[in-house]
Amino acid sequence: MALNNPGISIAISGELTNALALATADVPLNVKRAMQLASGTGAGKADRIYHGRRTLAASATEDLDLAGVLVDAFGTAITFARIKALLIAAATANTNNVVVGAASSNQWATFLNTTGTMTLRPGAFVGVGTGAADATGYGVTASTGDLLKVANSAGSTSVQYDIVLIGASV
Repeated sequence: MALNNPGISIAISGELTNALALATADVPLNVKRAMQLASGTGAGKADRIYHGRRTLAASATEDLDLAGVLVDAFGTAITFARIKALLIAAATANTNNVVVGAASSNQWATFLNTTGTMTLRPGAFVGVGTGAADATGYGVTASTGDLLKVANSAGSTSVQYDIVLIGASV
């Protein structure tokens, strides 16, 4: 099974304006970054994708096992060896935050804060791409570094989040 056209992109735009005596000054900003991958397992390639909309009960946590437990859109178990792109988005309707962190000592800690977590408030999202030239990505090591923890920050209501993982099987 081939994974065609995997990639991740982000764009930030805005315009800063200031009314002057005889004119209005403006500074437009358009910053875009994109990473397009080919089908495969080496540098600039990916052959696995997982996506899902998940719900956590009040105060619940879950460890997403990236090596052999998640299933793709066809119901086939996925084993990632490397993650090349990640997107996590907290639902806007959430009351509580979605907390993302490393369940164990692994490469996810390289982009998380000093507590090993990242808090996504309702409606917030984060996307991470490793760069198209990177063959390594974020390594997944079965049984010692294959868990990504996601938690509901409070005990009052459930939370919902979307997740997309793009990676390679070797």
